[in-house]
Amino acid sequence: MLCPRCASNQTDDIKFCTFCGANLQAVREALEVRDPGKKFDWGDTWVAEMFMSGEAAERRKLEMERRLGITPEVKRYNEIKAGVIVSSIGVGLAIFLFVFMQGIVGKVDPDTAEIITRIWIAGIIPFMIGLALIVNGLVVSKKIVEAFERDKQGTNTLEAGASPRGLRSADTSEFIPANMSVTDQTTRHLEKSERKIT
Repeated sequence: MLCPRCASNQTDDIKFCTFCGANLQAVREALEVRDPGKKFDWGDTWVAEMFMSGEAAERRKLEMERRLGITPEVKRYNEIKAGVIVSSIGVGLAIFLFVFMQGIVGKVDPDTAEIITRIWIAGIIPFMIGLALIVNGLVVSKKIVEAFERDKQGTNTLEAGASPRGLRSADTSEFIPANMSVTDQTTRHLEKSERKIT
């Protein structure tokens, strides 16, 4: 077995590393696959995710995005990119339907031809959705990114001259006198006990 602390090669029958003293028995126990006494927990499975409340699912989603490095700025660019793609699809669909339906118009009766010539308008729906995504990414999401940056800077920066919050370093020259010592208190207690007994 390799020692996880010093990477020295050790035999499997010893409990402690002969070089650094690491507890190899504890390492072996931690590496075991599953504790036989531990019950199965459905909370650790994908089934539990299906039954999460909306709030818990949102917290989990935000945590996963944070771990993957997906910031509000990245989301904003993705939203703008999706808007450009969807609106381009809408324009392409409108052009395709217009050209395709013009080829069919001459082969159908005039009442049907009037309807067929207007089918290209269906391409406006994805175009408008894409346009809405672009406007949302440029205007609304920009405000969200700015708010996120303000919050981030507010928590990361300190005011000029301010020291970070935390414990100050220990002053070893400082002496705090005590009113009485442990032995002093014990001696007084024993003296009182002796007086009561006699």
